[in-house]
Amino acid sequence: MMDQHSLSAPGSFNPCIVIPFYNHAESIPVVVRGLKLLGLHCYLVNDGSDASCDAILTDLSNQEASWLQVIRYQLNQGKGKAVMTGVEAAERDGYTHVAQIDADGQHRVQDLIQLLQLAERNPHYMITGYGEFDASVPRSRLYGRYITHVWVWINTLSLQVRDSMCGLRVYPIAPTLAIWRKFKLGTRMSFDIEILVRLCWRGVRIINVRVPVTYPMDGVSHFKVLRDNLQISHAHARLFVGMLLRLPVLLWHNLRRWFSASPPLPAKAQ
Repeated sequence: MMDQHSLSAPGSFNPCIVIPFYNHAESIPVVVRGLKLLGLHCYLVNDGSDASCDAILTDLSNQEASWLQVIRYQLNQGKGKAVMTGVEAAERDGYTHVAQIDADGQHRVQDLIQLLQLAERNPHYMITGYGEFDASVPRSRLYGRYITHVWVWINTLSLQVRDSMCGLRVYPIAPTLAIWRKFKLGTRMSFDIEILVRLCWRGVRIINVRVPVTYPMDGVSHFKVLRDNLQISHAHARLFVGMLLRLPVLLWHNLRRWFSASPPLPAKAQ
């Protein structure tokens, strides 16, 4: 069991949870029930879901009003926008870190606890899941992820990021918002990739935690093959140009990282 008092204490580590949500009616009550055990405030950002889903969120927020806050906007703007809407709300309310978990039930709450514990010990680091997929993942999506990983390794000139698309993460709010407010990031599926690359460019170190991933429990995926792959490809191209412009600085950062002490990497989540 997690030390809830430690994880909710004010100071250099004061975390909350953000769930980006779009039409996952069946899975969201299960996800919310699991997260309640953590004793942390949660922002559930409704990214323009349909009326039936909004009604479910209203019921959940009424039942869990002490810790669950629903943020709504009418038009779907993308997962990245939903995440950062939650991060900005967390900053306004005095939190230092945001734990992101997807609404489709593909991640386990106990793995999020492990990420939070690592973030508490390493508050200046970005903590991210490294997906271990079961047989439920479509092969095309799995191969596409590997191609993206290779481009991320190229654009960071490192292997720091093991999985650039995993939706289980703990963000340090200050550097994340600094990037969001300075650069024009993609607001949909490319956001997960670009924010990690830019955090690396900023000198924020990454800790990867291998976590099991089950494809969405409700069978709903909002990945649009043509639209999202085009946006991701465009993001990789922009990042490649940015990498070339930052080449000397990135090489220096990587040399410093290689020759300095790093925190031990965690074992695979059980």
